[in-house]
Amino acid sequence: MSNELTQEGIPDEFAQKVIAIIADTQRIPPEKISLESKFDELGLDSLDAVSIVFELELEFNISIPNDEALVISTVRQAVESLLKLLPKDIAGAKAVAQS
Repeated sequence: MSNELTQEGIPDEFAQKVIAIIADTQRIPPEKISLESKFDELGLDSLDAVSIVFELELEFNISIPNDEALVISTVRQAVESLLKLLPKDIAGAKAVAQS
C-alpha cells in the first residue's frame, strides 16, 4: 500500500477513492475531478451533494453529522470530513481494501 500524501497531507489513495466514488455516482469522468473541484463547477446541485454524502457514508461505514454534511460543497470538504471521522491508520487502508 502506498503511503503517499498530497501536498496538503491527505492520503493520495484515499483522495482518489473519494474522487472515484463521486465520479461513479454522478457519471463524471474521474479525470475531470480534483481535490479542488467545487460541486457546482461539476454541474452538481444540492441533491447530488446529498447523494454523494450518502454513498460516502455507505462506502466507509460511517455517519457524517447533518450539520457537517450540509456544508460539503467541494471534493476537499468531503475528503476532510471523512478523514475526521475515520481513524488515521484506517483511512488509507480502507481506500486500498475497497478499491
